[in-house]
Amino acid sequence: MEFCVMKLSLMALATWFACATPVSAQTDSAAPDNGNFDVKQLFATTCGWCHSDGGRAAGKGPQLMNTTRDDDFIRDRIKNGKQGAMPAFDSTFSDAQIDQIIKYIRELKPREG
Repeated sequence: MEFCVMKLSLMALATWFACATPVSAQTDSAAPDNGNFDVKQLFATTCGWCHSDGGRAAGKGPQLMNTTRDDDFIRDRIKNGKQGAMPAFDSTFSDAQIDQIIKYIRELKPREG
C-alpha cells in the first residue's frame, strides 16, 4: 500500500515537472522586444504545454479563448503566475510583449475545419 502511494506521488510530481520544465526552459531565451515577437509561436512552444490548441481549449491550464477575465487580471497572471499552477513570466516578457499576448488571447477564434 505504501509503495502505491509513493508511486502515485512520484507520478504526480513527474507530471508537474513535465508541464513546468519546458516553460522554465523558455525563460532563459526571452524574445527580443523588437517587433519580431511571434505570439503564435510562443503559444506553440511555451504556453501550449498547458493551454491547448493555442489557447483555444483547456489542457492542464484553462481555455483562454472567450475568457471573461479582464486584461489587468491576465497581465497580472502572466507576470506573477499562480503558485502551483503557472510560472511567473515577469522577467521573461516586456510589458509590450505581454500586451501582444493579451491581444492574441482576445483575438482567438475557433479553428475552421
